[in-house]
Amino acid sequence: MNSLIYLHNSVFERVGKLDALFPLLARFLFAAVLFMYFWNSGLTKLGDGLFGIFQPSVGAYAQIFPRAFEAVGYDTSAFGVFHWLVVFGGTVAEFALPIAIVLGLFTRLASLGMIGFIVVQSLTDIVGHGADASTVGAWFDRFSDAHIMDQRAFWVFILLVLVVKGGGRLSLDRVLGRLT
Repeated sequence: MNSLIYLHNSVFERVGKLDALFPLLARFLFAAVLFMYFWNSGLTKLGDGLFGIFQPSVGAYAQIFPRAFEAVGYDTSAFGVFHWLVVFGGTVAEFALPIAIVLGLFTRLASLGMIGFIVVQSLTDIVGHGADASTVGAWFDRFSDAHIMDQRAFWVFILLVLVVKGGGRLSLDRVLGRLT
């Protein structure tokens, strides 16, 4: 029995030393699974032309303010500076935060920002777009495929790993840390 305990302890002591890989793996999974999702979503919010980010698309307002946009008859001119700032800020965040996470630049802050983004996105989907119960899902049920409660919980967990651990050894955070 003692040899079995010793084997267990020695194997998992070595496994514990792989702890430094978690930030790199979390950033890799974010890049592999979520980067293009957020990038393509950001592209739908851009207006026409080179400076389209400053004139968001009609779809941007429809995605971010669905009920309010419907209430004004889908007329973007009925919205004010506040609505433009929210849409502009959300669009910039949808591009900048994923890039920062993948590069490992200000990883903790970018990951925290993405968690906030996902929370707002989820609330908008549920309240603003009126997502049905099968899309929202519920925890501790027998189904694991709900787009909001189930999938986004894993998204947030990956980002929480980065909030706690930072960008890791192969990150721009590490390079910047060495310069100071």
